[in-house]
Amino acid sequence: RLPGKRARPVLRGPRRSNAPGLPDETWFGIITRQAIRRGTFPSVHALTRQIRDYITHWNTDAQPFTWTATTNEILAKVRLTQTSIRKLVDNNRNRHR
Repeated sequence: RLPGKRARPVLRGPRRSNAPGLPDETWFGIITRQAIRRGTFPSVHALTRQIRDYITHWNTDAQPFTWTATTNEILAKVRLTQTSIRKLVDNNRNRHR
C-alpha cells in the first residue's frame, strides 16, 4: 500500500452460508419481492417499518411452502450440480499443476 492511500475492500463473493437455495436466502428473496421491491421509502425508518409489518403479516397468516418439484427432479439436479462441481475442481487442479 502506498502512503496516504486507503486500503480497498476485497470482494470475494457470497459466503457459503448465504448460497442460493438455502432457507435464509429464500426468505430474503420473498421479503424483497413482496415487501420491498418497487417501494419508495422516505427514510430507513419507513423501510424498517415496512419489513417489520410484512414479517408480522407473514407470521399471522402463515402458509406452508408448496413444493412443485418431485423428489426425482430434485435429486437429478443435485447429481447434475455434483457433476459440474467435480469438473470445475478437476479443471482447476489441472491448471495449477
